[in-house]
Amino acid sequence: MKNKNIFAHLAVLSANLIYGINYTFAKDVMPSYIKPFGFIFLRALGALSLFWFVSLFFKTEKIARKDFGLLAVCGFFGVALNQLTFFSGLSITSPINAAIIMTTNPVLVLLAASFILHDRITVQKISGITLGIIGAALLILFKGNFVLDTSTWYGDLLVFINSMSYGVYLVLVTPLMRKYNPLTVIKWVFTFGFLLIIPFGFNQFGEIEWSSFPLDISLKTGFVVVFTTFFAYLLGTIGLKHLKPATVSTYIYSQPVFAAFFAIALGKDELGAIKIVATILIFSGVYLVSRKFT
Repeated sequence: MKNKNIFAHLAVLSANLIYGINYTFAKDVMPSYIKPFGFIFLRALGALSLFWFVSLFFKTEKIARKDFGLLAVCGFFGVALNQLTFFSGLSITSPINAAIIMTTNPVLVLLAASFILHDRITVQKISGITLGIIGAALLILFKGNFVLDTSTWYGDLLVFINSMSYGVYLVLVTPLMRKYNPLTVIKWVFTFGFLLIIPFGFNQFGEIEWSSFPLDISLKTGFVVVFTTFFAYLLGTIGLKHLKPATVSTYIYSQPVFAAFFAIALGKDELGAIKIVATILIFSGVYLVSRKFT
């Protein structure tokens, strides 16, 4: 059981490493080469195809008829609403605002898990989430350009809805993870999610001029589809098999850390005391949320 928990933590950590790297790659592709909703359509279609293809090589489970409704709801919150509101909001507000608002996700997950799964809200969990928020805020705010005025309120609201929808998804999908294989769950979640995305992204997907893509843009697009969508979602789902939703969501605070260190590796940023302190705070927070003290 201990080894499974360690693997689950590594899976979630790897997913957030991918998300951290993704900020640099996705920004180069969108919107210059692919419009936001067209990109969402491509991501969902590509990942869905991979999920179903990979499932051909593993033993498939029969889904109970009563669970299809919950899978459809998870597809709505975890794929469709989650991605559509984030990309829409990001086009209106600033990346700094969006990053700060996303720090509310673990708090929302903690509340949702308390109401839906009856998980206890403990001082330990609150302390861990608080440390994570402080660490993430240090990394984000020291980049500057935070804006709080009426010009960004609608975009900020959409990003908050994104944060809330992903939080609800993490809680709702947990019972399914206890019952089925992660691959079985995520392929059906994406099936329903993709169906809901089609009306919004199909036209923009059709407008993509593939012949205009330089090699680096093609590779970055492939990274977003294969790693950011397929592998990251699958790894996150594997983590939920053995970890509490609050623990999985707290790892979101590691994304600014990975983004910063990836920028440092590319020579686009420098390592300083703020980044070191923020990293310590964030992973201390994750430890507090996930650790069971006796």
